[in-house]
Amino acid sequence: MSDSKTTDRSRSKLVLKGVPPGRWWKVLLKLGGWLALTGATAGAVGLVAIYYVYSDGLPAIPKVDEYWPPIVTEVYTDDAVLAGEFYNERRKVVPYERIPKRLVQAFIASEDSSFFDHFGVDILGTSRAAFKTIGSKLGLRSGGIQGGSTLTQQTAKAVLISAEGYKSATAKTLTRKIREAILALRLEQSLTKEEILYLYLNNVFLGHHSYGVQSAAENYYRKDVRDLTLGEMTLIAGLPQAPSRYSPFLRPDAARKRRAYVLRRMLVEGMISQAEHDTANAEVVNVFPVEDVFHEFAPYFVEQVRKDVVERYGNPVLLKDGLKIFTTMDSERQRAAQDAVMDGLLSVDKRQGWRGPVQQLTPEALKAFIERAKRYMGKEDLTEGRLYVAAVTQLDSDGRGADIQVGPHAGRLPLLGMRWARKVNPEGYYPAMMISSVKKAIAVGDLVVVRHVTKKDLTDDKEQWDKKLAEDIPEEGVKLFRLEQTPEAQSALVSVDPHRQYLTAMVGGYDFDDNEFNRAFQACRQPGSSFKPFVYSAALEQLNWTEASVIVDSPIVEHDPDNKVSWKPANYSEEFVGDVLLRTALVNSMNIPAVKTFGAVGVKNMAAWSTKLGITTPMNMDFSAALGSSCVYPVDLANAYATFNRYGRKKPTYFVRKVEDRFGRTLEDHTAFDDAWAPLQDRVAAGYARLFEPGEQVMSAEVGFILTHLLRGVVLQGTGGPATRLGKPAAGKTGTTNDSFDAWFAAYTRDLVTVAWVGYDLNPHPLGRYETGGRAALPIWLNYMKRALEGRPQSEFYPWQSMDLVRLHIDKKTGKIASPGAKGSELMFFKKGTEPKDAVPDKNTVDVDQFMMGAQ
Repeated sequence: MSDSKTTDRSRSKLVLKGVPPGRWWKVLLKLGGWLALTGATAGAVGLVAIYYVYSDGLPAIPKVDEYWPPIVTEVYTDDAVLAGEFYNERRKVVPYERIPKRLVQAFIASEDSSFFDHFGVDILGTSRAAFKTIGSKLGLRSGGIQGGSTLTQQTAKAVLISAEGYKSATAKTLTRKIREAILALRLEQSLTKEEILYLYLNNVFLGHHSYGVQSAAENYYRKDVRDLTLGEMTLIAGLPQAPSRYSPFLRPDAARKRRAYVLRRMLVEGMISQAEHDTANAEVVNVFPVEDVFHEFAPYFVEQVRKDVVERYGNPVLLKDGLKIFTTMDSERQRAAQDAVMDGLLSVDKRQGWRGPVQQLTPEALKAFIERAKRYMGKEDLTEGRLYVAAVTQLDSDGRGADIQVGPHAGRLPLLGMRWARKVNPEGYYPAMMISSVKKAIAVGDLVVVRHVTKKDLTDDKEQWDKKLAEDIPEEGVKLFRLEQTPEAQSALVSVDPHRQYLTAMVGGYDFDDNEFNRAFQACRQPGSSFKPFVYSAALEQLNWTEASVIVDSPIVEHDPDNKVSWKPANYSEEFVGDVLLRTALVNSMNIPAVKTFGAVGVKNMAAWSTKLGITTPMNMDFSAALGSSCVYPVDLANAYATFNRYGRKKPTYFVRKVEDRFGRTLEDHTAFDDAWAPLQDRVAAGYARLFEPGEQVMSAEVGFILTHLLRGVVLQGTGGPATRLGKPAAGKTGTTNDSFDAWFAAYTRDLVTVAWVGYDLNPHPLGRYETGGRAALPIWLNYMKRALEGRPQSEFYPWQSMDLVRLHIDKKTGKIASPGAKGSELMFFKKGTEPKDAVPDKNTVDVDQFMMGAQ
């Protein structure tokens, strides 16, 4: 009875009001269905709300044919050598068809094996990441967004980065993850799988500035993506997850293990055979250092191009829009210029003297240094011509040489390789002050800079040659070195093709990495006597002076009432010779005649003339400007001498030949019609345009020819004599300032104008008493021009017969007409109407009219 009552009471608790007994479970079922439907509806509404809320402001789905991500801007020489790159993201876009199928499979196997089956989002991975993020926000667990990205989602992330910036698009927030998922869904709806792969493979970051597979192939293997091996492909495909952790440069073992994982995944997915797997897995991880063509090739030139492009197009265009910039640089001439500047500065620096070792070590420190150097170099062989830091381990008792150690290599530093190493003395005459013992320059424990050389290098050094010392050098079996030091002086070289109007080569200093200051464009230096052609050209053009005009070389004092100072110029020889012809004065670089000519022209007229010829810096408004006291930029001086070369026709000089945008459209073009490296269509179009840019004739062609004839005399008879070793007709002028702080040589052949300058940036002391333009700068010019014009004949300058000129034999003392072949006479040129009328008195009567008719 009691049990029955208990059961009834229990059953009554389960009976709902108004529900017949035995039907309660149906009510619960209906209630559950209603709740599920309501929940699903709410969830759907919530998802729709989330979609619309978080999709607001999402970037549009990129059209594949309008996919224009940031890509690298490339700078090329005129002869198509890559000289520099500029970018925020080093990316090169390649069509999907050019990407090897195996490389695509490698990425799919390692990153998203179900790529061709899913709809763009990894639900489980995204949900897991979302819960972890929420837990992190609530303080229940550490960490931010983690895992769960398909290739489509990674592509969506790249699109977001492009539209919103890296910081916003990679923020570890739930909002960013949701927006990424929504964009991934849109990508799947709008694009094919292949198009998504195209976007992904050209966007993915693969370490070391590499964006996209083409950039990675070039950076790591210096190959086109089509030429990669399976082992190389799988190493690259393993990088997206953690480019730094798996860097083949920094962590080759980790990169190899990651590659093995990708290969294993490809094998499991049936993408490769076991044999292919084993072969690729056995490949040695062998990658190349990332090429820095900017610093390694022609940094001063390319940096000047960068500045110019940024000034005219803007920095964002340079860094993102993938321009192709073709410069006017000739790669062979540029290398020749850099070599000439380096060799010339080393020679000048050695004539200055030895500034001492890099460091002096105690015996214990010396031993430790040698051991460290051995470990660092390992088994690396020495490279001929390369600089090394060496430790001096022993000196010969007679001072004829020293034993040195370069890493694991023992070597010999003979006296013949360091005779120049006297103490610094700008006043001393270098050849007479060479040291006779290595003990006067170095000691055991010194760390010195040396160059690995051959016996021929040492014995061919004419400046240090000594027969007895040469006999001390062993024939073979001993590694030989020459003592070096980093030059303190600097140099600039500017070389212009005056007819194409190309800057073909330019060097702005000894070492761009040490100092980016471009002396060719930025150093305003006193030109010294290289300014004298400006003075005499003004007199020829404006005063109708001639080569035979007589100028009195006598003392002169100029008073400056404003500054209350007096200036008394003197010739380099400190002598005065009386009457001299204008030609003689310029050929021998005499100072007094130049100052008097300057005074005849007038200060204001000379300032205007200097500007007209292309000098952009203001001229000093006093007579010292006649001797080059006003500073000029080397590039300006080169452009002015190019005007001399063109017989007075002033034209612009270009260092950017052509600029194209990422689609190959021409933005600007200055191609010369006879540029053999340029495409025919560029030569025709730009050459035609040049017809409408004739330039400005700033002096008559006749005066231009006469000036060139005068400068030709400087090379044949005057201070530019060593330039005759070029073996080709040349005209030019040396320049040396009175304080020996600047040395110049500006000269040209028919087809090439080159200016070389040598000096100190801050002028701590003079270059040296004997360091003139002919000794310091001319050798740089000569070494460069020999290589630049090798195999390229240079004709004499334009024939004078086509101009209104008269050629006469002139007596060099009086400036009067002389008999052909007469002693002391020389052929000179005159504008018609300015030629002398009087003849030199001779035993025989001179028929002036007959001479005139013959001359014409």
